[in-house]
Amino acid sequence: MATYAIGDVQGCHGALRRLLDAIGFGRARDRLWFVGDLVNRGPDSLATLRLVRDLGDTAVTVLGNHDFHLLAVAAGHAKLHRGDTLDQVLAAPDREELLAWLRQRPILHVEGNWAMVHAGLLPQWSIARAQMLAQEVEAELRGANWRDFLATLYGNMPDAWSESLRGADRLRVIVNAMARMRFCTADGTIELRTKGESVDAPRGFFPWFDAPARASRDYTLVCGHWSTLGLKLRPDLLALDSGCVWGGSLSAVRLEDRKLFQVPCEQCQVPGE
Repeated sequence: MATYAIGDVQGCHGALRRLLDAIGFGRARDRLWFVGDLVNRGPDSLATLRLVRDLGDTAVTVLGNHDFHLLAVAAGHAKLHRGDTLDQVLAAPDREELLAWLRQRPILHVEGNWAMVHAGLLPQWSIARAQMLAQEVEAELRGANWRDFLATLYGNMPDAWSESLRGADRLRVIVNAMARMRFCTADGTIELRTKGESVDAPRGFFPWFDAPARASRDYTLVCGHWSTLGLKLRPDLLALDSGCVWGGSLSAVRLEDRKLFQVPCEQCQVPGE
């Protein structure tokens, strides 16, 4: 039995199929971890969702910002952006079943000494604390009032974590950290405008995984989200967004021995981007 962590697929269904062939995936013996952003920008979000959903307990998926965006659009609380490729999902006959499945996905998965999140964790959050905060969001997303939660999802403020935060502000900061963050300060202020490489950090900010005294440093964090960072593999971090949808590659790491597998994704490159 092996567990493979897979980077941002973003609707690149063909690349995902080729990667599963490359790793010799066997459903009866192997498990797959997806770092989020199953959908959007690539050519076949619908087939990707169906494939991963149909894997059942063989696949663990955390929610990424594009997955949240799909849910918000479907709920009527966001509009499609230029370059979105979600129309097939929104028009699918099994749309409601797929969306219901997506709403049940976690935003943080912890197993052994591994923790998987789409974007990152704020430096003051231990893994135990992050799990409790993730559960607050997951309860809203899975509850009867999930559409009301999604109506308050968007926004960059508050931009810093505080235990005193309540309601929509509290949930928004949790989601922004776990699904959108790249840079933060040592005290947990999030910067969401900069999307460049790690060397492009604004003054006083760090890539979230390099923030001083990060409370989650005793775990290996598995994440995606940051295509301009590229593949970054180190003892405490597997950053797996290698830019498949931008014409890069789709990456998987076998957790047991950290062996890397990659397939090229030229056919997934977004036109005009």
